Amino acid sequence: MNNLLYKQKRALRSRLARRLLLQYIVSLAVYLALLAGLFLTAWFIVHQRIWYLNDPLYHLLKGAEFIFLPLSIFLGWGGITYYFISKPIRYLDDLVQAAEELANSIDTPILLPEDLKAEQDELNLVRERIIRQTALAKEAEQRKNDLIVYLAHDLKTPLTSVIGYLSLLQDEPQLSQEQRSRYTGIALGKAQRLEELINEFFDITRFNLTTLTLAPERINLSLMVQQIASEFYPLLSEKDLTWELDIDPDIQLVCDPDKLARVFDNLIRNAVNYSYPQTSIQMSLCRSSGGAMLYVRNHGKTIPQDKLERIFDQFFRLDSSRSSSTGGAGLGLAIAKEIVELHGGTIRAGSENESIFFHVFLPDAPSEGRKLPG
Repeated sequence: MNNLLYKQKRALRSRLARRLLLQYIVSLAVYLALLAGLFLTAWFIVHQRIWYLNDPLYHLLKGAEFIFLPLSIFLGWGGITYYFISKPIRYLDDLVQAAEELANSIDTPILLPEDLKAEQDELNLVRERIIRQTALAKEAEQRKNDLIVYLAHDLKTPLTSVIGYLSLLQDEPQLSQEQRSRYTGIALGKAQRLEELINEFFDITRFNLTTLTLAPERINLSLMVQQIASEFYPLLSEKDLTWELDIDPDIQLVCDPDKLARVFDNLIRNAVNYSYPQTSIQMSLCRSSGGAMLYVRNHGKTIPQDKLERIFDQFFRLDSSRSSSTGGAGLGLAIAKEIVELHGGTIRAGSENESIFFHVFLPDAPSEGRKLPG
């Protein structure tokens, strides 16, 4: 693709050079034709008159063609050549000025001479790309800042509860064993929520500041997926959900198991968080041409198309209410996408008829030499 674009740009530049050369040759030809016409006209007029030796004009014109004709040719050729040599320099000045305008301000479209329309369109495409990237960067930064503010606020709530219940246990020795057990359980739950929020802070930091590489090894992906699914039985039971598993046996892949475990963990947690109670989560793993396909589906509120298109964006959250049950940092699916693509695979999401599904394709072996932010 890049090679094709390079060839197209070079063809446009060659076309401009050929056009300038053709204009130069045509201008010279027209000038010489006009000069020849003027010379012949003057010669005809001069030869229609009878000249006398004592006529001063006769001595002035005698032999003038040998002086004025070469001089006219030289001056005309010099003027035309100077014009067409200076024309590319003027184009270069226009391009430099346009580049300076683009560097100083992206609010005004770039305007260039008609001969540089291709370059004008290219610079305006760069301008539009900068505008889009700037807007996306500002939006991502704003979402990140909002999330940090929300997380900082959320950290205070469980911490206050932990301190309050522990202080109550310490200050009220006459509490019954049942009350102590209840308060201890509440404090433990709040402490676990606090740990989740702190882990989200670490996710944000790692996703933006570090670079990881794959540590691939051959694994039995079927056993890995079955083991991860089994670890979620307590959480599914707590949420009144059930598994529907369909895993082909003995699927072997070369991959980074730790990072893929994070992908599966994020997808399953997302399914748990956004499932209706008393429904099932379906997960299947099957062989596919050149790799394996993982499929996760849960029954929940249909995701609108505008949100579905941004579901893999950094810091994007489906639930903006910051509820404790679904309030993550908005990095889980973004990191999952990075890891899958790092392996050379693909991931896509869909939602319809009150169901949400994810398709993940993983090749038999990951691409080499790629790095993962996160």
